[in-house]
Amino acid sequence: MLRLRKLGYLVTTAAASRSAPSSVFSCTIKISQVPEFQFLGNRTRRCIHPFIVVGSSLTKLILQSTILICRPDGLSNPLRSFSSVAGTILVQARDIGRISMELENAVEEHRFDDAWKLHEQHMLMEGFPRKSLVNKFLTAFAESLDLWWLEKAYGLVEQAIEEGKQNLLEKETLIYLALCLARCGLVVPGSTVLRKLVEMEQFPPVNAWSAILAHMSQTAPGAYLAAELVTEIGYLFQDGRVDPRKKINAPLIAMKPNTTAFNIALAGCLLFHTTRKAEQLLDMMPRIGVKVDTTLLVIMAHIYERNRRREELKKLKRHIDEAPDLSDVQFRQFYNCLLTCHLNFGDLEAASYMVLEMLRKAKEAQNSLAAATMVFEASGIGNQSPPEQVLSLRKLDDLDNGKQHQRHSICFEDFYRDRNFSKLEAEAKELLGILLVKLQRQVDLITTECGILQPTERIYIKLVKGFLEVGKTKDLAEFLIKAEKEDSPASTDDSVLVHVINSCILLGWLDQAHDLLDEMRLAGVKTGSAVYASLVKAYCKENRAGEVASLLRDARKAGIQLDSSCYEVLIQSRVLQDDNQGALNLFKEMKEAKIPRSGHQEFEMLVKGCADKGEAGLMGKLLQEIKEGQRLDSGVHDWNHVIHFFCKKRLMQDAEKALNKMRSLGHLPNAQTFHSMVTGYAAIGGKYTEVTELWGEMKSFASATAMKFDQELLDSVLYTFVRGGFFSRANEVVEMMERQSMFIDKYKYRTLFLKYHKTLYKGKAPKVQSEAQLKKREAGLTFKKWVGLC
Repeated sequence: MLRLRKLGYLVTTAAASRSAPSSVFSCTIKISQVPEFQFLGNRTRRCIHPFIVVGSSLTKLILQSTILICRPDGLSNPLRSFSSVAGTILVQARDIGRISMELENAVEEHRFDDAWKLHEQHMLMEGFPRKSLVNKFLTAFAESLDLWWLEKAYGLVEQAIEEGKQNLLEKETLIYLALCLARCGLVVPGSTVLRKLVEMEQFPPVNAWSAILAHMSQTAPGAYLAAELVTEIGYLFQDGRVDPRKKINAPLIAMKPNTTAFNIALAGCLLFHTTRKAEQLLDMMPRIGVKVDTTLLVIMAHIYERNRRREELKKLKRHIDEAPDLSDVQFRQFYNCLLTCHLNFGDLEAASYMVLEMLRKAKEAQNSLAAATMVFEASGIGNQSPPEQVLSLRKLDDLDNGKQHQRHSICFEDFYRDRNFSKLEAEAKELLGILLVKLQRQVDLITTECGILQPTERIYIKLVKGFLEVGKTKDLAEFLIKAEKEDSPASTDDSVLVHVINSCILLGWLDQAHDLLDEMRLAGVKTGSAVYASLVKAYCKENRAGEVASLLRDARKAGIQLDSSCYEVLIQSRVLQDDNQGALNLFKEMKEAKIPRSGHQEFEMLVKGCADKGEAGLMGKLLQEIKEGQRLDSGVHDWNHVIHFFCKKRLMQDAEKALNKMRSLGHLPNAQTFHSMVTGYAAIGGKYTEVTELWGEMKSFASATAMKFDQELLDSVLYTFVRGGFFSRANEVVEMMERQSMFIDKYKYRTLFLKYHKTLYKGKAPKVQSEAQLKKREAGLTFKKWVGLC
């Protein structure tokens, strides 16, 4: 008879069954006189309904009895005294070695359901399996690329780290798991595994984590996290903090972000409109010694254009012109950025000059390449797309169809054998190429034909709208006349200037249309009768007899013969004005000129095409742009540039003066203005009151106007409030971001809270505290619960 005493009660065994297997035995247990027993659960022995764990570390006794009552959540209710209870129950125990063996076989045979059940049994009896089995378990789940098992693997990693068992996790296993998580779109767990690797000082090489970054950057939350990761890792290397000459720093140096990692993060920021975060990364690059390549030059141009940094773009132009290996596509992207920036600042003179220069150089290049083109066509080469571009477009189609993670799937054995992660490096560059193709698709002002830059219809529309808004009709006419000399239209009625005049007539801008027509006539540019006829009809409709007479004189001087429909409108107008003699004279003039009644109807057909939303061409696009487009306030961009300069130099008093001046001139601050101010205050530290005042102004703007604040601005405000311990304001920002479904990096804020407020609100609340103190404590606990620390 075996007597065991465990946890305050007496267990007596008798008559062990010999028929049980070697790994399982059954016996009868008698429980006698247990004084006032209560079950106390802990990490190694838990009450799992309906079992009681009473055995040693190698024995699990399954007590099939109703003595212990457990809640469904796994916690035990205190037991009443059962000193008089006695009974016979069944005890089972399993050999831990046999479970490990069965677990390993299930993993190798990909029986993941059985493996997970065996793993749970092992955790109940012994805790985590041995190190090799844990890593085999994780890599098998990751290799499956199944979301369910990937989440299980991530949960297991989290549990091991929480219980201090991170020594069971190998670096290569965690890198592989993070890669598979990122491939399948689980960007938050993937980034968390990377961050845990850095915290544990198991530094992943840049070739490995840049591939993870590339997969993450295919989505908006992933792109934001990718920028955060590059910022966090790059911070470790700023200003020469790590000495590369010391051998002990070799693993850390291998993790240092390179040009590819920065290109991936910056391209993701551009695609998902977090360009101020991208500019912060650009500021970091020289501080850690990252080399600039041609791809990075073009990405920088996009960032400067989005953030309205025209001066930086002008400085970048010299590097672009001197770069020896820039492709036509990259040139097109840069000049598209520069042209857009001129338009945003309202510099129509610079923009129109760029377009005219483009047309002039294109005309010269086309004349010199005419013979070469004929040779290429004769040899059958034609105008084919470059193989690289076709390949990138195919990859982009694969990505859109969800095939990318299948193409890039790699088993753990191949991954482990590639010690330099060269395959992952190639994968990262391939995914970067896909991001760049997506970025290239956003270029709409300039195109290329046979390597020659050409302006598109879109730039003409933007320029026409800009000139008309500021009332520079003469400058617009001069520009369009010069453009037509460089790029002759097929017919006079199909020129850009005629389309612009017709658009002005449709919009009711008759004076501007008449001015443009006068400029054409004075410059000696010939035009057809349709444009005169349409303007005459519009004047007649508004009963402007003086302008009609003037326009008719101009038409006669130019030798323009109006059509019958125009004469009919004129006659009808004279009749309505009781000028019967004038109507009769017009009728005689029409008969003498032998004008057929089936005259020109071009304008009416064009209007009908616009109304039916058919192929309206340039005029229809111009009408849509003028009606739907917002009027640019270039003054806001000018003042934002000044404020950004002062904030970057940490001259906050000057920045405040500039902001006040901006308001006094009637220019409303926008998200970029507030972002510059908040980051400026955060850089010098301690200016939390000023940020609170800005936050109040932002809230009033949000409620009174249609202004919306983006993720970058609210994230910078939230960071400042958490850093300063202003949790009531921080909760307001969180509420606004969640209401607008913005992504928030909770891991970052949990780390920030633990860094600066680790001991805050840990103990019991003081018995005596004011209402303000109570509210402050409640706000702090609310935020602490939100980040998962309560």
